[in-house]
Amino acid sequence: MQQPASGNLRRVTVSSLFGSTIEWYDFFLYGTVAGMVFNKLYFPEGDPFITTLLSYGVFAIGFLTRPLGAIIFGHFGDTLGRKKMLILTLVIMGGATVFIGLIPSYHQIGLWAPCLLVLCRLIQGIGLGGEWGGAILMTYESAPEKHRAFFASIPQIGMSLGLLLASGAIGLASLLLTDEAFMSWGWRVPFLLSGVFVIIGTYIRNNVAETEDFLRAKEAQKDKPKRIPLVELFRKHTGLVFTCMGMRLIDGVFFNIFGVFSLTWLTQTLDIPRGQAIVAILASAFVMSFFIPFWGYMADRYGRAKIFAMGATLSGLSAFPAFALMHGHADNIWIIWASIVIPFGIFHAAVFGTLSSVYSDCFDASIRYTGISFAYQISGVFAGGLTPVLATIFSEMLGGKPWLICAYVLIIGLISAACALYLWRRTHGAGRLAMGQTLTMK
Repeated sequence: MQQPASGNLRRVTVSSLFGSTIEWYDFFLYGTVAGMVFNKLYFPEGDPFITTLLSYGVFAIGFLTRPLGAIIFGHFGDTLGRKKMLILTLVIMGGATVFIGLIPSYHQIGLWAPCLLVLCRLIQGIGLGGEWGGAILMTYESAPEKHRAFFASIPQIGMSLGLLLASGAIGLASLLLTDEAFMSWGWRVPFLLSGVFVIIGTYIRNNVAETEDFLRAKEAQKDKPKRIPLVELFRKHTGLVFTCMGMRLIDGVFFNIFGVFSLTWLTQTLDIPRGQAIVAILASAFVMSFFIPFWGYMADRYGRAKIFAMGATLSGLSAFPAFALMHGHADNIWIIWASIVIPFGIFHAAVFGTLSSVYSDCFDASIRYTGISFAYQISGVFAGGLTPVLATIFSEMLGGKPWLICAYVLIIGLISAACALYLWRRTHGAGRLAMGQTLTMK
């Protein structure tokens, strides 16, 4: 069995973080401009509510193909290797993002414009569906067992850094250009830059070795009949998959409420300037970049599922006070910023920073790529893709007031916390499994 080279953990960590950052940057660019640009350029003019809903509808479509990407790349990641799949997903995501930056507007090519936008979102979803699990497993499986939660949290920082880069790129273009120039061509530049990032990321990922866990699993399966990882997953772990899906709900809901929908709500309902709203997201992403590894470190010490349950509960409880402060103090930008940064940058970081290790603890290495990717991405269809649409509808029902949105977040947070606590109890309160041990829930 070929062993990974000495010092591989450092290279793996850097490559996973960089690649993950670029993948999330690609995916978040759409969400960042969906309610500001695409609703005006790619859909027929009319009711702002309808065009915004359509724009977020296309955003949701990207989540529909993420499970397909999870199944495809999970299968080959468990049978051929994690590294090869990570390079391929990076190229797929980057290519689709560059093409979005080249699509003419609705006024130029008519219905072809939204159709091409939908196609690119579908491709992006496939790429990200395979990317997440592979990036997590490269660090998780390369790290010492007692530090696996911390190292598995490192690629998760790519989410906050990707959001930081996407929001920062759009925010910088907004500040440097007039509204007319920004709407005409300025918003396209960040999409086209993705091509440069992909070239760099591909080079970095090509210089890492496979994980020992995968090599051992491949060696163990050498003389056995060929298997299909997805079939094995549901044959042995059906209940576990659904528990993991429920646990992940708060991650998708909370992120898309505070990181995506809040931009539109702040600008359209509270009349907050676009630049100031983006600053709130930038600050949250910056804070989150430090708290994600902090919560990963805490998870190694106090229990991975336990820390996740705490973060899910705090996230759910924070929605009402956060939106109440924003709704009641629209004239105080400092309160608005704090109302987003604290729950999004700190509480959500406890969820996202530990989710990766909790998931990875649950599955054997031979089906781990498929297991964590499938549970994460299927849940994301409901938790992430539909949330901006539901939030827009909930807000419209109460004339812009956010109380239905807050109730939705609270309920989801409690459900996810309950699922995590169930997993914690199944691991005898340790919050993690011994190396090589997996849960079995039929």
